Amino acid sequence: MEIIKSGKENNALVVKVSGRMDAVTAPEFEKTVNSWIDEGEKCFVVDLSSLEYISSAGLRSILVIAKKLKAINGKILLAAMEESVNEVFEISGFNSIIPIHDTVNAAILKA
Repeated sequence: MEIIKSGKENNALVVKVSGRMDAVTAPEFEKTVNSWIDEGEKCFVVDLSSLEYISSAGLRSILVIAKKLKAINGKILLAAMEESVNEVFEISGFNSIIPIHDTVNAAILKA
């Protein structure tokens, strides 16, 4: 998995995640985003257009980050999911918990 900070738009840090988010890589995602939260970031747009796979461990990491951000009046918005990743969010019900947008630009507008 690769995590790239793409820049900041509309007060949101845009982050691109690629590869696989599973039990091995999800802790890295959580640690990286937590470090940005510790630096003062409160709003994230996560571009998942290059994420090929997400496991329950990946879902858990996203949920942990979402809860932490909610506690500090922040938020995480997910964008541009591959169809197979989107299916995991739908089946798990996470699409009703965390905002998901078709494009990164649409998510930035809601940030």
